[in-house]
Amino acid sequence: MRHGKKVNHLGRTDSHRKAMLANMASSLILHKRITTTLAKAKALRLYVEPILTKSKNDTTHSRRTAFSYLQDKETVTILFREIAEKIANRPGGYTRIVKLENRLGDNAEMAIIELVDYNTVYTKGEAKVEKKATRRRGGAGKGKSAASAAVTPADDAVIVEEAPAAEIVEETPVVEDKVIENPEEKGE
Repeated sequence: MRHGKKVNHLGRTDSHRKAMLANMASSLILHKRITTTLAKAKALRLYVEPILTKSKNDTTHSRRTAFSYLQDKETVTILFREIAEKIANRPGGYTRIVKLENRLGDNAEMAIIELVDYNTVYTKGEAKVEKKATRRRGGAGKGKSAASAAVTPADDAVIVEEAPAAEIVEETPVVEDKVIENPEEKGE
């Protein structure tokens, strides 16, 4: 029985599976997007995201750890130079899996796995992601004073816009009274 064993063996031996995931991770880092089966994409996500997290800390130890998983010097260089800069502020979730139609030959579920920060369709060219501040308590603090400061200028703008409209409304009845009085004077 395999209670609690969550590794998907993908129908391969241990050495074959590790080699395949290392090659797929290298391809993902080089090309930023690969097409594979859904089961392999899910297994690859579990394999590559800890490596991407290690790349945020550029030390000799983390480079050697990444190399032990990827087994490709060029890929490790790209990972630590380019990709680490883009994912520096992201707290996790570096990959996205998008399901595709089933494969024609064997009806296998297909998927695209891609690096989130490199997709221009979803990010629309905006690569900057601000680091989210951690929330520790719900009391009055910086957040509420900033929110009230943000509301105050908007209220002033609304008051300025309403004042001229009220003056115009007050002038209009005066003009109507004169218009009404003139026909009565002419009629008498």
